Amino acid sequence: MSAPGAPLALFTARSMSAGNRADMRQAFDQALKQAEHNRLTLRVPHEVKQIQNRRGMHYHYRPELFLQLQGATEFSFPRENFRLNAGEICIIPAGVPHGEIACPETDRPFRNLVAGFYNNTLSLHFAHEARPGKPDIEVIEFFDAPNLDVFLVLANTTAQTHNMHGPARDTVLKGLLLALLGLFRNIVETGTGELNSDIGKVFQAKCLVREQFANSELSVHHIAELLGCSPDYLSHLFHLETKERLTRYIQRIRIDGSILALETAALTISEIAYASGFADPAYFARVFKQHKGVTPQKYRLQLEAQRQQQDEQPKTVYFDHLDFTHGVPHKKETPPAGNPAE
Repeated sequence: MSAPGAPLALFTARSMSAGNRADMRQAFDQALKQAEHNRLTLRVPHEVKQIQNRRGMHYHYRPELFLQLQGATEFSFPRENFRLNAGEICIIPAGVPHGEIACPETDRPFRNLVAGFYNNTLSLHFAHEARPGKPDIEVIEFFDAPNLDVFLVLANTTAQTHNMHGPARDTVLKGLLLALLGLFRNIVETGTGELNSDIGKVFQAKCLVREQFANSELSVHHIAELLGCSPDYLSHLFHLETKERLTRYIQRIRIDGSILALETAALTISEIAYASGFADPAYFARVFKQHKGVTPQKYRLQLEAQRQQQDEQPKTVYFDHLDFTHGVPHKKETPPAGNPAE
């Protein structure tokens, strides 16, 4: 994934063709076979302090998965570097800063398959070498994923398990990888997404916003310049096709990202504002309240209160109700005299 603000091929991203989908199915099928026979090497960076601004690096609020198909990727992290070779897979946990260098082979170009996660959406794209050493998006597709939490739990648990030691580690890791890769394979086969129905500059603008929302320079004017059109034309086209103004779409995607940080990261409100693309924390608070009805501070307090209330009440969850009598045995009723129980 490219760093925010870089003038790379993302700005001309296009949706996948039927041939691209076939290639992607084949890539996941091959990875599943390798995992089944314990031949799929998994690389995961060691734990570092998350959400750091490092020169030449970037990070995401959710994990990222790389499946190397051709050539290699040289990854750099705050505390280590490693090389991801063809036929290997890498999971970068949420918030881990990283840089990427594309390394083609003498007779084969660089190519990898990258999965990213958004709110109720996941993206899959093929990356190529856009400029010497610089990977970027070749083709991309966004898939509706109502079960996104399952993908995230599997990806996070796989990364955590990789860095642990235990007698069943390898067996657990194999099962997790098979489940995760199988879900990706299924969504490529059957999945669809609302974003993919957009065409031309609207699709490109949405791709750009979702990939680069943390870039504080991202604006209608900036996107229009990158897409080679006027801001007025792009705004009109976007509103005409989506019934939503591009400025509000940018704000909404940024707020969605900030909500994830409020729910999962131990960051200050100011840090979340900057990481979500807002140059001014006070402006972030105003926009957040416009979208959610409360300030970021109050939203976080409400989340903490809800968690505490739920945690303090033992319960059993049924499909249609919650039972808060967990652990309290039911007393057997004594039958009335003269009417013995059968």
